[in-house]
Amino acid sequence: MQRGESVRERRLLLARAHERFVADDALVADPESRETFAAQAELRPVVLDSWLRARRRAVDPNRTPGEGQLSPAELEELQRLHPIARVLPVINRLLLDEATQAGFVVAVGDAAGRILWIDGDRRLRAKAESMGFAVGTDWSEDAVGTSAPGAALLLDESIQVLGAEHYNRAVHQWSCTAVPVHEPETGAVIGVIDVTGDDGAATPHILPLIEATRAAVEAELKLNAMRAALEREHGREHGRERGHGAPRRITMGSADRAARQAAPRLMLLGRDPALIEHGGRFVTVARRHAEILVALAQAQHGLNAAALAEAVYGEGVAEHSLRPEVVRLRKWLAQQRVGIELLSRPYRLSGPLRLDALETLEALERGAHRLALAAYEGPVLHSSEAPAVEQLRNEVDATLRESMLQAAAVELLFEYAHNWAFEDAQVWEALLHELPPLSPKRTRVVARLEAIAASNDR
Repeated sequence: MQRGESVRERRLLLARAHERFVADDALVADPESRETFAAQAELRPVVLDSWLRARRRAVDPNRTPGEGQLSPAELEELQRLHPIARVLPVINRLLLDEATQAGFVVAVGDAAGRILWIDGDRRLRAKAESMGFAVGTDWSEDAVGTSAPGAALLLDESIQVLGAEHYNRAVHQWSCTAVPVHEPETGAVIGVIDVTGDDGAATPHILPLIEATRAAVEAELKLNAMRAALEREHGREHGRERGHGAPRRITMGSADRAARQAAPRLMLLGRDPALIEHGGRFVTVARRHAEILVALAQAQHGLNAAALAEAVYGEGVAEHSLRPEVVRLRKWLAQQRVGIELLSRPYRLSGPLRLDALETLEALERGAHRLALAAYEGPVLHSSEAPAVEQLRNEVDATLRESMLQAAAVELLFEYAHNWAFEDAQVWEALLHELPPLSPKRTRVVARLEAIAASNDR
């Protein structure tokens, strides 16, 4: 059998397996039936596991991907902030030309599965956009089920997806290969590189090419971080030569837009431990250090020892418990060269420290619901019990929920319910009230409400 015939047979077998799977919820109810089904369909375990996750999350295989697309302004903001933006020329040089010649498109997404850049064959790009594969769309596994970008991010490994291995029927004519991109110093996943097209986009020779591109991207990110560190060191040496003293105290209230954008950024949403982003690199922050930074970043005029101890440890904890942590944090900030210092009397930061959680609150306050929901990746430092962190966590979660219930467009409310309020009956009831009478989503919402009620009755 020729290779083309083999691929066609494989596609047909996968399509039949997909039809059986989505039509019968009881088809693979136990491990033995799952093993039998996978063997008969020649279905890879990684694909079947992904289909099962999509079923559990009530992902609709018939809904065309791409709902809730970011506005141009929101997309531009995410593109500006993402570290891969600085190394796009590497991807263009190593991957784009070859992909375009082969008739593929190259996509780059962030760690949440949002597609930030697409380039490649123009004809194919237009065709891909018609089935929802466009910049600003969410291609996480939660949103569209099985796809190469979503699975690569979820599993943190390279993956190829052929035709009907995709959970969504609209994508069955496509194949893709994707690899996750990591921040070199911490190993944190920060994005994904994907090649999409016909069956050739999932052939064995494509994967090494994309993985080599990923390696070059991560190497360039590391070089950028080293250059930034050298530039900071040169700036300090230059300042000492000219007799400059300690940096001027800049508060969050007085920092202008440019200073704010250049300031280090503490990433807390959906993370534990937290990360600090500065100068193109990411550094993991110890739990207690992150808690101190959260408290000080929100205190424009600083905090005395008693107030900081209470913000970090709670009431009744002596100040002497705080001092060793402050000393360690001060040394760590100097060693990591993240651009801020911890000053004393009162305890305060030498310059602005951005918090992704506060940026999300600011977006909600100005009505940028789509941007806020896109930026939200989970609760603030979810296992921390520090009062300052708990207060920020509760404020972000409560504000996001209230904003979604009161003012968000129905597609955003659906996205919020599906991803962050899966067990919240009030949110699903509000969604049912807002959906048009003939919306196909109403059946899914009713089913979710019934499942919540049945769970509460147990």
